[in-house]
Amino acid sequence: MAKHKGRAWHSRLLAAALGVTAVAAAASVWTAQADPAGGRPQASASAPEAQPQDQVAKVAEDIAHASDRGAKGVNITIDDGPDPVWTPQVLELLKDSGVKATFCMVGTQAEAYPDLVKAVVADGHRLCNHTVSHDTAMDTKSEAYQRQQILDAERMITKASGGVRPQYYRAPGGAFTPYSRHLAASRGMRPLGWNVDTKDFEHPGVDTMVATVKSEISNGPTVLFHDAGGERSQTLAALREVLPWLKQEGYSFGFPVR
Repeated sequence: MAKHKGRAWHSRLLAAALGVTAVAAAASVWTAQADPAGGRPQASASAPEAQPQDQVAKVAEDIAHASDRGAKGVNITIDDGPDPVWTPQVLELLKDSGVKATFCMVGTQAEAYPDLVKAVVADGHRLCNHTVSHDTAMDTKSEAYQRQQILDAERMITKASGGVRPQYYRAPGGAFTPYSRHLAASRGMRPLGWNVDTKDFEHPGVDTMVATVKSEISNGPTVLFHDAGGERSQTLAALREVLPWLKQEGYSFGFPVR
């Protein structure tokens, strides 16, 4: 999600996350000042359950943009859900179009709507960790805070999915740090960026969103849409136009490289 997105959505998610992760986010974590060093992992203040013990294969730490379908591949990515109103409609549209996507889920949303997380997985889409509370300023926070946001969200999404782990990590608003990329990669979650930002959260109009994709897809294959955080009828309408256009232009739909 773009960094300049409205604060109301983040505030609601943060309030929910405070209730969910009160133990993990002890006062020393949530009030910690920014850590300019951004170095290697330090002692974590996360709750024990936020420190997964299973062994996973480390992936690359650099931020992925490329598609596993090559030069004419496109990665459709859907952020901030799941949402009980909009996610089912997005899933239906993708199914009708024969398109697979990557869903970057907020931990509190995944925990609230586990059936939707399972539906995403059942339809063959991939999961991405979008942190517990979608704090777009988390790159200014302590490493302990970043660790809690990433590992708690990993746990919440994996549990909601029935055991399917997220394969990517997208920092809210692109607020990556060297530490967060290293931590995510060590847990098998490739840091994930984007090339085309439709800015659908600003409701710019369907024509504008479609024009953005058409003019910017040459910049790279990863396209950013949202299924939560507000009213998403424009997103659905834009997808209905964009997906067939991309097919007509010879693109195929894949997943971000890992």
